[in-house]
Amino acid sequence: MANTLTDLTPDLYQAMDTVSRELVGFIPSVTLDSGIERAAVGQQVRSFVTPTSTASDLTPGQNAPDNGDQVIGNESMTITKARGVPVRYNGEEQRGLSSGAGYRPILQDQFAQAMRTLVNEMESDLASLQATASRAYGTAGNTPFASDLSDTAQVRKILADNGAALSDMQLVVDTTAGAKMRTLTQLSKANEAADNTLLRQGLLLDVHGMAIRESAQIVTAGSNCITGAVTVTGTEAKGSTEIGVSTAGGAGVAAIAGDIITFAGDTNKYIIKTAVTIGASTTGTIVLTAPGLRIAKAATAVVSGVNVAARSMGFSRSALVLATRAPARPEEGDMADDVIMVTDPRSGISFEVALYKQYRQVRYEISAAWGVKNFKAEHSAILLG
Repeated sequence: MANTLTDLTPDLYQAMDTVSRELVGFIPSVTLDSGIERAAVGQQVRSFVTPTSTASDLTPGQNAPDNGDQVIGNESMTITKARGVPVRYNGEEQRGLSSGAGYRPILQDQFAQAMRTLVNEMESDLASLQATASRAYGTAGNTPFASDLSDTAQVRKILADNGAALSDMQLVVDTTAGAKMRTLTQLSKANEAADNTLLRQGLLLDVHGMAIRESAQIVTAGSNCITGAVTVTGTEAKGSTEIGVSTAGGAGVAAIAGDIITFAGDTNKYIIKTAVTIGASTTGTIVLTAPGLRIAKAATAVVSGVNVAARSMGFSRSALVLATRAPARPEEGDMADDVIMVTDPRSGISFEVALYKQYRQVRYEISAAWGVKNFKAEHSAILLG
C-alpha cells in the first residue's frame, strides 16, 4: 500500500513548529523519556532509589567489618494517558473546500490545533507537579521580581539547601512574573545585563544559574487550610515529615495535597504531601513533602496556612520527568491504513499520525501516550505569586 501520509509530512512539521513557539516552558525544562515502551497505560515502571549513606569509624582488625547492607528503595512512574485528536472529512466536504480556501491549508491548521491540544495537556500535567515540591518561597498575591532578582536567588537557595544539582536548574514562571522580569532595568539594559537577548528578542535570561522560561499553564492553587487556632502537639525534630497538631480552640484542618503551611518562628513555607482533615478540638497528623522541617518545632508552635497563589516552579531538570510514547497497537495491527511518527525537533515530543480510510470518508488521528512524575521532591520548589 502506498505511504499515504508521506505527502503530509511537511504540513505536520510546519504545524508542530507553530505550536512549539507557544508558551510551553515545562516540556523543554524537564527530562524527556521516550523509552518507556514496555509499560501499558496504568502499569507502573519502577526506578531504584539509593538511601542516604551512614559513615562509621575505621577500626583495624583481623576481619573486615560486617556492615554495608542497605535497603534500596524505588519510585514508580505510570503512563497515565493515551490521548488522540481526530480530524475527519468526507469526499463532498473536501470538494467544497477545494473550491474555496483549499483543503490542505485547513487540514494543516487542524493538525496544528491537534498538536497544540496535546502539548498543552502535557504542559498542564507537568505544571500540576507543583503540589509535590519540597517548599515554597514568596508571598501569595505578590508578583515575583517586583524590584529585583532576589526571588530567583531564594528559590535557588531552597534547591541548594536540599542538595539538588546546581548545574542544570530550571525555573518556569507565568507571564505575569515574566512581564515583571522584563521591566527590570538590570536585565533590559544591555550594558548591565552583558547580554542583549532580553532587550532585543524578549526572551528570559538565565539568572543565578537557573534557566528561566514562561508557561501558559502555571497553576493557581492552594487554600488557607488552617481554620482557627492550630498548634504543634509535641516536639518535632529537624527533618520530621509527620507533624502532630492540635485544633483545640480552632475549627480544624482541611488540607489537600499541595497546600502550604508555616510555623511560628520559622520563615520556611512547607508543602503538605497528602490530604488531611482534622476536626475541631481534636488532634491529628499533617504529612509534609521531603525533606521535612528545616527547623525543629517545640510544642504549641502555631501553624498557619497560605492563601491561593500562582505557583511558578523551580527544579533540577533530573527531578521532573515526562515519559512519552506512541499509543499501543495490537501485534496483528488495526484498521489504520497508514501510520507515521513525527517528532517535534524543538520539544522532542513525538506524535503518531494515523490515517483510517472509511466509506467515502477519511479520518486522521493525532495521538500520544504519556505520564509525568516528580522523582525528587527535594529538588523542586514553588515560587509564589
